[in-house]
Amino acid sequence: MAMAQVDISCDMGEGFGQWRLGGTDDARLMTMISSANIAAGFHAGDPNLIDKTIQLAIANKVGIGVHPGYRDLQGFGRRQIAGSTDELINDIVYQVGAVREFARRHGGTLQHVKPHGALYMELAANETLSRAFVSLMRTIAPEAFIFCMGASATYRIAKEAGQPVVREFYADRGYNRDGTIVFARSVDRFDNQAVVDTVVRACREGRVRTADGDDIDIGFESICVHSDTPGAAELLEAIRAGLQAHDIRIAPVSQQR
Repeated sequence: MAMAQVDISCDMGEGFGQWRLGGTDDARLMTMISSANIAAGFHAGDPNLIDKTIQLAIANKVGIGVHPGYRDLQGFGRRQIAGSTDELINDIVYQVGAVREFARRHGGTLQHVKPHGALYMELAANETLSRAFVSLMRTIAPEAFIFCMGASATYRIAKEAGQPVVREFYADRGYNRDGTIVFARSVDRFDNQAVVDTVVRACREGRVRTADGDDIDIGFESICVHSDTPGAAELLEAIRAGLQAHDIRIAPVSQQR
């Protein structure tokens, strides 16, 4: 069945001090999305940038999400770091608290938590860590959505626990046969129309072509585009136009009917 509505999210605030990620223009990107995954200081972000990004999200009526990652500024959180479950969970607590308090400062609320990069992929495969993460969410943010892959331990465990959870479709990543994304530390510029066709097909048919050329079923409520994908703004514009041409409403997950 074709989807009537979908969320579009993008990773925001991914800079540090005077450094900004490539040519990323958060102010422009924020006008094209419905949910923002805001870096919380470990893979990117700092207090001033978090504050500015929160204000941008509120001004654009964009759902506010925390994007906690490994403590890995140099590797942009895309390198796996060995740590105990308690250490990693405490890092998530720290990051959630930071972004949530900046949101409260400006009258905003926390819509979701979406782990970043290598931590996202580790949670997807690690049952013990996912159970600890979902248990944490049930304690500190029981009404906030977890953003994750549908083909993940995180999704299954969140559903079992009754935690609000959102499955993501990655517009700028390939798919494996098992429904997981092809993890990449960087990508080249995409053919925008090809991506739009893939996204629209996923929304209308619930199917996606894998990196091996097979078609698989895919379910999701949110579409993600990474802000560091070359041409991200133009890609987002094309995706929005493609969805609107097929009467698919774009809305934050907290406002979907």
